Amino acid sequence: MKDQELIAQGRRVLRLEREAIEALESRLGDEFARAVRLVADSSGRVIVAGVGKSGLVGRKIAATLTSTGTPAIFLHPVDSVHGDLGIVGANDVALLLSKSGESDELLGLLAHLKSFGVRTIAITGDLGSALARNCDVALDAGVREEACPHDLAPTTSTTAAVALGDALAVALLQQKGFRREDFARLHPGGALGRKLVIRVEEIMLRQDLPVLAESATMRDAIVMIAERRGIAVVLDGDRHVHGVLTAGDLSRLVERGGDIFPVPVRSVMTTKPKIATQGELASAVAYRMEQHGIMAVPVVDDDQRLVGVVHLHDLMRARVV
Repeated sequence: MKDQELIAQGRRVLRLEREAIEALESRLGDEFARAVRLVADSSGRVIVAGVGKSGLVGRKIAATLTSTGTPAIFLHPVDSVHGDLGIVGANDVALLLSKSGESDELLGLLAHLKSFGVRTIAITGDLGSALARNCDVALDAGVREEACPHDLAPTTSTTAAVALGDALAVALLQQKGFRREDFARLHPGGALGRKLVIRVEEIMLRQDLPVLAESATMRDAIVMIAERRGIAVVLDGDRHVHGVLTAGDLSRLVERGGDIFPVPVRSVMTTKPKIATQGELASAVAYRMEQHGIMAVPVVDDDQRLVGVVHLHDLMRARVV
């Protein structure tokens, strides 16, 4: 095949899968809300099960649920009848995935789960199937055709099932009031966790702050900017920030010419500087600094008094950028 034909095939797959998701969205209704409430009201875990490609999708859904505050575990239907049913509790909810809804292994597991009193949710491509008819809730994941040119390999159908699982997980986290802090607590070792948990006061410079009085001159500021990593903060007598001087301000002043040493800092400083507040997420401060091309900002407390200075390099070392 020529390159353009390969590209056309790739676009066809993406188009079919996009259309399948759009159709899935239009059909989503009361059964979805019932499924969310069934899981949210349960005191147990979500037992996710499926065979083949549906099993792989099920593992992904179980991982997504667990990481967003809904404890879940994947149970293989074959292993379940060889001892793994021991992980199932009466307060659990089972999420069973099958495109056809007629998988013998999954229907066998369903019978055992019902005998334990477990409530069940089906994600299936056929609402008339045995699986859909015998579960408490049935979610429609049907697709018009697979993206496979022979309409055989699970492609569009697995995409639809993954998307429906994501929709369920996100609706659940909102129903449960799952917060950014909760996500960080469950992801302490990753970059996402660091961005969601590290506060600016954990990183900022606290000692020997680069501060100047309002009466200072540019002679004082030049020394301060050179020694303190490119920033000087101008304070009043109550340590409120009245302005900030940076290397950029100094460069612009030099370009104007003349004797710059006796120039008052108050005539050069930025009088409405960008400021960080103690308690802010370090990642939020880093984003604001990047947006405005700033290398350092003052950090103030609730009374707007200076408590520290944070530099972009410090944020980078803390890996929140």
